Amino acid sequence: MADLSPAAREDAMARMTEQELDILVVGGGVVGAGSALDAVTRGLTTAIVEGRDWASGTSSRSSKLIHGGLRYLEMLDFGLVREALRERGLLLDRIAPHLVRPVRFLYPLQHRIWERPYVGAGIALYDTMAYASGTAHGLDHHRHLTRKHALREAPCLRPDSLTGAIQYSDAQVDDARHTLTVVRTAASFGALAANGAQVVGFLRQGERVTGATVKDVETGRTFEVRAKQVINATGVWTDDTQALADTRGQFHVRASKGIHLVVPRDRLQSNTGIILRTEKSVLFIIPWGRHWIIGTTDTDWSLEKAHPAASATDIDYLLEHVNAVIQSPLTREDVEGVYAGLRPLLTGESESTSKLSREHVVGHPVPGLVVVAGGKYTTYRVMAADAVDEAVRGLDARVPDSCTDQVPLLGADGYRALWNQRRALAASAGIHVARIEHLLNRYGSAVHDLLTLLRQQPSLGTPLPGADDYLQVEALYAVTHEGARHLDDVLARRTRISIEAWDRGVAAAPTVAALMADPLNWDEEQKQREIKHYLMRVEAERDSQTQLTDTTAEAARLGAPDIVPIPE
Repeated sequence: MADLSPAAREDAMARMTEQELDILVVGGGVVGAGSALDAVTRGLTTAIVEGRDWASGTSSRSSKLIHGGLRYLEMLDFGLVREALRERGLLLDRIAPHLVRPVRFLYPLQHRIWERPYVGAGIALYDTMAYASGTAHGLDHHRHLTRKHALREAPCLRPDSLTGAIQYSDAQVDDARHTLTVVRTAASFGALAANGAQVVGFLRQGERVTGATVKDVETGRTFEVRAKQVINATGVWTDDTQALADTRGQFHVRASKGIHLVVPRDRLQSNTGIILRTEKSVLFIIPWGRHWIIGTTDTDWSLEKAHPAASATDIDYLLEHVNAVIQSPLTREDVEGVYAGLRPLLTGESESTSKLSREHVVGHPVPGLVVVAGGKYTTYRVMAADAVDEAVRGLDARVPDSCTDQVPLLGADGYRALWNQRRALAASAGIHVARIEHLLNRYGSAVHDLLTLLRQQPSLGTPLPGADDYLQVEALYAVTHEGARHLDDVLARRTRISIEAWDRGVAAAPTVAALMADPLNWDEEQKQREIKHYLMRVEAERDSQTQLTDTTAEAARLGAPDIVPIPE
């Protein structure tokens, strides 16, 4: 079953205890999800557990780009760029065409003589590497623009901020929705999946890891899951998870904080995304529906990992750099949403996190335990395949090679045909074609599930209060099919209301809680508790974003604890 319903979660946890599995994956970010999909599609009995919610860490807080990484090309990391460009093409064309789509970026040039040939050569190589891999289908080739032409593409730019520009193509994704869809696809092939199920210890026979002790965070009960191989895919928590196995491992992961701002689309007049160089890294202005995403920062983070906080200093840094090149400066009042995430970087010699490795590594620190860490979102599938390859070496049976480059994610099959039929779908469903387009670009061919719910209960076609882009049916579907357990899961990850709405989801919270109550068997007390907790979260985040330092911002953010305490 691909449905991550409350009943399916209970069934999955029960079945995990019934037999020794081939593979147990710990961590429900994109690499863990990818590992579960890779393993189950090789014919291995597989389970995946996540202590919080699917994609609740780094995998819902990225720049939401699927890209090769121009700056890695400048670092001469050709292997990483080539690998990432191939994955970008696979996602666009075959694996997730309903979730990953092209986006164009303008690279403003500021120096008259040397910069155009230097940057142009790099972007030309970027395109050439993509075309050479045969995975650039549907992407426009880069083009050189005069200053006049560049200003037609992006009128928001100050004329004195550029001498010309180069425009090129990349891709973007709703990272949380994509990660969730990878989990659902794994479940559709038979993987057992449970969120709110935290590993609190590893089972051992001598030196060998033979499984894990798992705690159902919702009820507090613990159970044992036995597995021939355990894959630790916990990202920035890698070292913490390793400690449960009494091993520090062969490598260490360091967290780098990146924050992003969300502003209304009408605040920046542009037909294209924009990429800017800063003294430390690069800064993106990314089109995002009726919004722009602006990011990112790149600073060391050694505080609490579950809720990294964006400080006023971080926000001002981004505004300062954007305002240096645009005609109408942005202010704090223009910011609709802010989010902060942590990149898992492999520690190196340099003090600068932007110089630390984005290459991934796979290790086998003790028998029965495989660790995968590092990397970047775009290459999640390769990381997952490498982790399962390493786990397979510890199995006695002959196991097929990875086939996930040939496996479309749930909703991909039939998406393009349904997109062509979207007007007919809208007419039959009795809703505007723009709503069908929205649903197709979030659910693909699984849109039929939502349209069935709408036929059964037409009132679900009403938009959520304060979040007109989303329909009530999406909040219900998040519980019945997508594993949402709490109000925060829906408002922050199943939808992106928490960063896209001016009130960050406060108006939508009571309606969403009411829709979640029946399938999750909430009484009135629990429903009100969920709403109160979400309002506390919003208030704590707003408070943290007025603080000047990471330490005071974190203290403010932790003023709203998790609704279900996560064990230490």
